Amino acid sequence: MGFDSRQSTPGFKRQLIFINGETRSFKRASLLMERVNGLKVSPNTIERICLEVGNELASVAQQDWKGVLEGEVVTPLLAVVSCDGGRIRTRKTGCGPGVHLDGQGWHETKNAIFVSATSETSDADPEPKPPACFLDRNHVAKLCETAKTKENTGRNQSLPEAKNSASKRNGKRQHAKHKPQKVHRTLISSMRKSKEFGVQMRREASRRKFDQAPRRAFVGDGLSCNWKIHQEHFGDYVGILDFIHAVTYLHRASLACRGKGDAAWESYTRWMTMTWQGNVADVIAELSVHRSGLGAAAADADADEDDPREQLRQIIGYLTNNRDRMHYARYRCEGLPTTSAWMESAVKEINFRTKGSEMFWNNPAGAEAILQIRAASLSDDDRLARYLAGRRGSSRLRKANQSAAIAA
Repeated sequence: MGFDSRQSTPGFKRQLIFINGETRSFKRASLLMERVNGLKVSPNTIERICLEVGNELASVAQQDWKGVLEGEVVTPLLAVVSCDGGRIRTRKTGCGPGVHLDGQGWHETKNAIFVSATSETSDADPEPKPPACFLDRNHVAKLCETAKTKENTGRNQSLPEAKNSASKRNGKRQHAKHKPQKVHRTLISSMRKSKEFGVQMRREASRRKFDQAPRRAFVGDGLSCNWKIHQEHFGDYVGILDFIHAVTYLHRASLACRGKGDAAWESYTRWMTMTWQGNVADVIAELSVHRSGLGAAAADADADEDDPREQLRQIIGYLTNNRDRMHYARYRCEGLPTTSAWMESAVKEINFRTKGSEMFWNNPAGAEAILQIRAASLSDDDRLARYLAGRRGSSRLRKANQSAAIAA
C-alpha cells in the first residue's frame, strides 16, 4: 500500500510499535508486517514512528505515567528491586546508516526490574545445603567462564542462571516455599548515567508502592554503581549480593590457592558451602592466611593479573566489600531472593532487541527510544498497550532530526 509515516493511522502505528518491540530489527518488523498483514511499510517509516513513540514514553515515565497507569496499585508482600548493565553498540552521531563506531563502539545500558513476589518465612534455614548445581563441576565451570568473558569484554554478557534444584514429586517440580515466586514485574531501561537512572528507579519503585511492602530486597552484583544506587535510593531495602557472582569468585580463589585438580575443587566446595550458610567471614580469614603464605605481592600498579597473590588480593577485597550483603542463611529464613536470576533473564530479553554484532544504534536518540519501547513491552502492566491506546493521532508525523536506524 506504500504507507509512509504521514499517512499512518493511530491504530496502524500501534501495530508497527508492537511488532517492532518483539522483533530483532526494523527490517524484520517490515517483513513481518507485510507477510502477516499484507501491508508494505518501509523500515525507515517504522524507525521514525518508533523514535517518536520511544521519546514520548521517556517523557511519560518522567511524569510517573500519569494519565496512563491510573488505578489502584497493590502493595506487594515482598518487593524485589534489581539492576544490571547491558551492552549496546552505537555509531557516531550524524553519520547515517552503516558502521561508524563512536570510539569504544560498545556502551552500557542501565536496566532495572521491579518484582512483586510472595514467599514464606521460617525460623530455621529451610535449605542449609547448597543446591546440587553449585556442586556440579561442569555447571560451575560454565558460570566462571562466562564471568571471565564478561569481565574481559566490558560486561558484555549475562551470567547463566542457576539450575532449578527444586524437588520433584509425581513428575512435577515442587517450588520451595521460601523461594520468592514472581507475581508481577515491570522493567525500565535507559542509556542514562547511573545517577540519573537511580532517580528513575526510585520513581518506579514509589509508583509501585514498594516502600510500603513489609519485606524489601535489593539484589545486585559487585559493581559499585549498583550499590551506590542502593545507598542513595533504597537504603532501607535489604542489600543482597547475587550468590552466583560469589560462586565465581570462590572458584577463582580455589584455583589461585590450589591450582587445578581435586584439591582445588574440594576447597571450592567447602568455601562455597560456608558462604551459602552465611559464614563468609571465615572464608575471608582462610583466604587471607593463604595469601600471607605466598609472600608479599607487588605493588598494585606493577601487579601481574596471573599472580596468585594479586588474584587473592582482588578476591578478598571483593568478598570483604560485600560481606554485609552475603547473609544467605538469614535471607532464606526471611523468604528473600539470593540470586539476581530475574534480572539476568530480563537483560537477555532486552538484549534480544538491542544487542547484536549487526546492530548499530545512534546515540543517544535512537538507542534510548528503542530501550524505552522494549522495556515497556516487557512490563506486566501492559504500559505500552495502555499508552498507545490513549495516544492522540497526528495528522503529520515529522521526521526526527536523528535517525534510530540499525544496520541489520
